[in-house]
Amino acid sequence: MGIALAAVATVVWSGSFVASRALGETVPPVQHAFWRWVIALVAVAPFGARDAWRQRHLIRRHLGYVTLASLLGITVYNTLVNQAAVTTPAANMGMIMAASPVLMAVWERAGGVRLGGRRVAGLLLACAGVLLLVGRGGTAAFSTGDLWMIAAACCFGSYSALLRRRPAGIDGTAFLFTTFLLGMVMLLPAQAASVTVQGGFALTPGTVLPLLYVGVASSAVAFFSWNKAVSLVGPSRAGVVYYLQPVCVALLSWALLGEAIGPWQVLCMALILGGVVLGAAPRR
Repeated sequence: MGIALAAVATVVWSGSFVASRALGETVPPVQHAFWRWVIALVAVAPFGARDAWRQRHLIRRHLGYVTLASLLGITVYNTLVNQAAVTTPAANMGMIMAASPVLMAVWERAGGVRLGGRRVAGLLLACAGVLLLVGRGGTAAFSTGDLWMIAAACCFGSYSALLRRRPAGIDGTAFLFTTFLLGMVMLLPAQAASVTVQGGFALTPGTVLPLLYVGVASSAVAFFSWNKAVSLVGPSRAGVVYYLQPVCVALLSWALLGEAIGPWQVLCMALILGGVVLGAAPRR
């Protein structure tokens, strides 16, 4: 179940890179992030608001941890992704983000968790597929947005490792609602500055529909699935499944944008998928 939930989150998040790229020229990055979390908060409130209120004393006791998780996974991570989408193709975004499981494994190992030879081999095999896909022939074109994506990958890897230490007693829905709320509140100053300097954006189907997707599917559904997956199988094992992201992004680009997939991409995808199967398998 943990592996399946990690796969659901990965597939849904792959679509969010396409949506972020689509909004890159019409919605300022900070405003994109802010309204994403407003929508996500509304979507998760019927399930998490009551639990968060019931557990408010426990949440207050661990407010430092919850705030750090909100800052890394909600406020900063998605804002960096949106900023990268202004100049970076969706495929590059997916490929760079696929490196974040390495950091998840490093953090988990630093915490004293033994990864096992099979999982390490799976990580290395999938990572090799990502590196080959990015650097084929030394012709991969990187922009300044790629640097934003590298920073985003570091934030997401750290956030995922932090999930393993979620205080006992805080329910998944209560944690989700609280982090969404805190993340949105921490974005308020940047949101006000963005509206003042850059102005707002037009409410059209081309802006509203992608925002609804990233707010409901990529936030409420995907974050719940990912957080649950990490609690079940750990960040390094769930992280191996995250290597499916460049494969999903490439397939979505092919299906939605008509971009061709050549033999080299197929080979790299086979390496990534092989690494996922090897690294996600339970230790015996």
